[in-house]
Order: sequence, then structure tokens, then C-alpha cells
Amino acid sequence: MSEEPKKKFDKESLSNILTVAISVCLVCSVVVSAAAVMLKPQQQINQAYDRMANVLRAAAMLPEGSNVDAQGRTIDELFSQFEVRAVDLDTGEFTDEVEPESFDPISAAKVPAYSTELSTQQDIATLGRRENISKVYIRRDDQGQIDKVVLPIRGYGLWGTLFGYIAIEGDLQTIAGLGFYAHKETPGLGGEVGNPIWKAQWPGTSLYNEEGDVAVRLVKSRSAADSDAAQYEVDALSGATLTTRGVENLVKFWMGDQGFGPLIENLQRSAA
Repeated sequence: MSEEPKKKFDKESLSNILTVAISVCLVCSVVVSAAAVMLKPQQQINQAYDRMANVLRAAAMLPEGSNVDAQGRTIDELFSQFEVRAVDLDTGEFTDEVEPESFDPISAAKVPAYSTELSTQQDIATLGRRENISKVYIRRDDQGQIDKVVLPIRGYGLWGTLFGYIAIEGDLQTIAGLGFYAHKETPGLGGEVGNPIWKAQWPGTSLYNEEGDVAVRLVKSRSAADSDAAQYEVDALSGATLTTRGVENLVKFWMGDQGFGPLIENLQRSAA
């Protein structure tokens, strides 16, 4: 009785190609998923350090590109001087409704239950929705008086949303610094929001006029140094009209009634 000839293995058959491809994909998926799970804690730590560093740089407490200050103090040491508080943006009052350290205002703004839809007139920063609760960073002096307040800000520029922080001195009137940690603006034009020379113009600029309105302006031509208008002015970004307008509008929004204005008013009253 003759034996049947064995079938020759065809490594180039469609079924074998698919089997190999699927096997490789499955192995890669497992490796990538495992790496993502393993690296997530470190990613969260890195994100926290980035946030702390950006807050410190806005407050002029940490040099650009450095992880220590002039005295060698680390990000952890410097940031420990701040208290992190959650604030109800409608009332300007601090709230214990959320845990401020872990709370993400930007994510909250996307959820209707935790945010407010802005009208066209209100939405000068082109946000769409504004979170009901945000968080602030407060540094006090040895007497317990406010030394600096750092506030998260964001708003639309030319190509997308700019995300950053603005720091205010203890008088709650003078800007201590401003910086953006993420944006999509054009390099060399709107991207100059990250230029240290441009950012250096912000410290010392006055926020509010005598009527209590946000008076900051980005201008192509500065007023005379001894004029009243000069204290509110910062140079516009050359060749970047829409980014310039976006920065001015987002500062006016977040420092105004729809943003942190009620909080600033409350802090001013408590300090009086």
C-alpha cells in the first residue's frame, strides 16, 4: 500500500502570511501595552515636574532651562513654598469640592456638568466652555501675606490654543511674569511667545486701571514712558497679529469677571 505524499509547506501562502502578521501584531501589542503600563507612573511624575517648573518660571523663581534656582534649590524645594487651592470661578471663593493637587480644570471644561458654556460676547478667548472650578498657586511671605499668585490661563491664538500661567505680585495688581508651556503658533512669528526677551516685558506691567477693568494691551508702538498708558503696555508680536490679539484676549478673559477676577477682588478685600 503506497503512502500519500506529504503536503509541502508553503510559507508564501495567504493563510501563513496572515498567521505570521497577526502573531507579530499581537506580540507588539502586548509589548507596547506592557510598556505603557510600566511607564505610566514615571510619565505622571514627569508631568507633575513640568507643571511645577512652569509655575515657578512664570513666578520668576526658576531660570529658563534650569531645574535649580541661583541658590541651588530644586523644583521640589521651590514649589513647596506654594499652597495649591481650588477656586469656584463664579464666586471667587476657595472650595474643598475637589482635590486641587489632582484636579484637572482643562478636562473639567469639556464636561457640561462641570463647566459653563460661554456666550459669544463672553468668550473673547475662544474657549467654548469654561470650567466651574479651577486651581491657583499661592506663595506667602513670613508674615502670612500673599507674595505671589500664579494662575493657569489659556486661549486661542492663530493655529490653536495657547496654554500657560500668569503670575501676579502680592499687590494683586502687578504682573510678576507670564509664560506658555504649549502652543501651535508659527515659529519666528507667533511662536515668539516663548522668547525670553518678549516674556521679560511682562513683569511690572499693571493689570487693572482705576475703574478695576483689565487694562493690559499689546501694542505696536509703546506710549511715552512717563504716560499713564505705558504701565499697561507690552510689545505686540511682530508679524503675528492674530497671536497678539489672542494673548491680549486670553489675559483679559482670565483676569476678568469670567475668569479669576472675582478671586482677585476677594483677595484684595481680605488684604485691605
